[in-house]
Amino acid sequence: MSHPKPQKSHPFLFPSVRSPVLPDPSRFFSPNLLSSPPPTNSFFQNFAIGNGDEPEYIHPYLIKSADSSISISYPSLVHNPSVIYQQFVPDLTISATDKTDPTHVISSYSDLSVTLDFPSSNLRFFLVRGSPFVTCSVTGNISISISTVHVILSFSSNSSLTKHTVELNNGQTWFIYTSSSVRLNHGLSSIGSGGFTGIIRIAVLPGSDTIHESVLDQFSSCYPTSGDAVLTKPFCLEYKWEKKGWGDLLMLAHPLHLDILATDCCDVKVLENFKYKGIDGELVGVVGDSWVLKSRQVSVTWHSIKGVSEESYNEIMTALVKDVEALDSSTIMTTSSYFYGKLVARAARLALIAEEVSYPDVIPAIRTFLKDTIEPWLDGTFNGNGFLYESKWGGIVTKQGSADIFADFGFGEFSGNHFHIGYFLYGIAVLAKINPAWGRRFKPQVYSLVEDFVNPDRRSNSNSLRLRCFDLYKLHSWAGGLTAYPDGRHEENSGEAVNAYYSAALMGLAYGDTHLVATGSTLMALEIQAAQTWWHVKEGDNLYGKEFTGQNRMVGILWANKRETRVWFGPSEWREYRLGIQLLPLTPISEVLYSNIEFTRELVNWTLPALAKDGVEDGWKGFVYALEAIYDRESALEKMKNLQDHDNGNSLTNLLWWVHSRGNELKLKTEHGWFTRHCHGVYLCYIWIRLLSSLKKSIRLSN
Repeated sequence: MSHPKPQKSHPFLFPSVRSPVLPDPSRFFSPNLLSSPPPTNSFFQNFAIGNGDEPEYIHPYLIKSADSSISISYPSLVHNPSVIYQQFVPDLTISATDKTDPTHVISSYSDLSVTLDFPSSNLRFFLVRGSPFVTCSVTGNISISISTVHVILSFSSNSSLTKHTVELNNGQTWFIYTSSSVRLNHGLSSIGSGGFTGIIRIAVLPGSDTIHESVLDQFSSCYPTSGDAVLTKPFCLEYKWEKKGWGDLLMLAHPLHLDILATDCCDVKVLENFKYKGIDGELVGVVGDSWVLKSRQVSVTWHSIKGVSEESYNEIMTALVKDVEALDSSTIMTTSSYFYGKLVARAARLALIAEEVSYPDVIPAIRTFLKDTIEPWLDGTFNGNGFLYESKWGGIVTKQGSADIFADFGFGEFSGNHFHIGYFLYGIAVLAKINPAWGRRFKPQVYSLVEDFVNPDRRSNSNSLRLRCFDLYKLHSWAGGLTAYPDGRHEENSGEAVNAYYSAALMGLAYGDTHLVATGSTLMALEIQAAQTWWHVKEGDNLYGKEFTGQNRMVGILWANKRETRVWFGPSEWREYRLGIQLLPLTPISEVLYSNIEFTRELVNWTLPALAKDGVEDGWKGFVYALEAIYDRESALEKMKNLQDHDNGNSLTNLLWWVHSRGNELKLKTEHGWFTRHCHGVYLCYIWIRLLSSLKKSIRLSN
């Protein structure tokens, strides 16, 4: 089964702006790379902004570029109950003797790699994620300098002078492999060479077992220069590395890779005893230059997975009528793209709930509200804000963000765009579903929004960056944009990231676009599994160590190189913030995100005591009770009815819909955080029939 072909391009662009608050990408990117939009949330973003000298985590090493050199750190983990981070120490620093460059040049990049050049020094570094070696190409017969902040305890070379072993006083042992013989001299903390041309590969010995050294020796002659990730078909991702040298390619897989690596579909061998440590968990050796990864299959539906119990219809409809009567676009005071988008999506939820409880009478009012609130953002008539196309980096920003990088939570510097746009897309998808003529009218603008962060296209000169926020190695999204952070990119709102791709898939349903359904569903499924792997902290799990795990059930802010328990808007002690921001918005896909009942119970029990303190807002309580409803409906329902207020993206109607759709016909399998039925195959067929039916009904939108 081949991946569905994309539909024809929709080249609409919002009004152009050249933001004065954004850096110039030409400082670090090679000119030939600027014919298409450069990355704005990539794993190597620190190399492209600021001074280019903040470190990045290129698994398993922290890499820093500064002073015409590359520093490599095999970091140690520092952890306590509030934070875990990897400490950068320049264990080895590589440069050309007596050569300087004003800065590095990013000469190429791909999904899984970035290449840094130092033109005057004749050095090129192939930084490929998951490679146990850092590979450097040297031209011009230059002298190489390798220094360390540690003391060199011993240094030795093999008889052919192609493998050099360095033991440091911090307990580390490093190997330097060269493609041809070279005599290296060393001092107390430095190593030098005469003239050399060829390939240098550097790797740390990850453990004391002699098998580790023999594995590194065996695979030292084959090196990757780049790596691509290809969405081959729904719920399937294939890694393909370009390699040089001879022999087989050795790479490293993180825990989620190992969970979804389809060893029966690709020629790979997992070296279970060859491991590196890291903040994302153990990195395990995998031999092979092509991997196939298969996520769990998640069916995207408009309505609840289990259905709403009919005896609850009247209760839901009573709340629904009140919530719809309160809709009034003229009373919306915010111009924030984030909070405005949440209001749009909240109203869209009401329309879908009305469908599900067979109460269509309120849908015309919701349709009017959605039309009145969404259209001004699409046609440029919204007073105080709107969408623009930033031409320097090539992507959508807001009017407020284009002049102030702090406005709209960083939208103007491409931080968290998928959160904001995701809410709008949810509302747009629903409006296009219930008003196909409107959907056809605004299709170009709508596709411009969705393609800003769900564009899988690689073609040069595209107006949209390929998968702006999604990291195809870590398998989740990043925020952070064009600010240089010492710990790399970050993401706080895993629930909103899931919602972004869920909304894109719903857009595909609304427009009969099977390609968008497949792409959105696949990214959503990966985002869910990544959240369950790295944000959800389960009792007894050893990923983050006993000290952190013993005190936490949820990560607050996940950085490339750090885990924090705080959130941007509150301290660690406000646990309801952490639970809420990793859940909201509450939609049918939330059931899949929190399908592990055992963990959900742990999380709620960990959070409930925090609700007793003064000042806890009802909006956050609502999300805690929503998760409680997964395993104790009656208790949660009673608490929900006592709430006086709700999050501005939530409503009493939505909470009642949620609690009354916690049916018993699905048996959740907590061991793997997934769900099954006794008749699992029948259920999947049922879901796909619903999906095809939705596509058939909406196919007229694509005409």
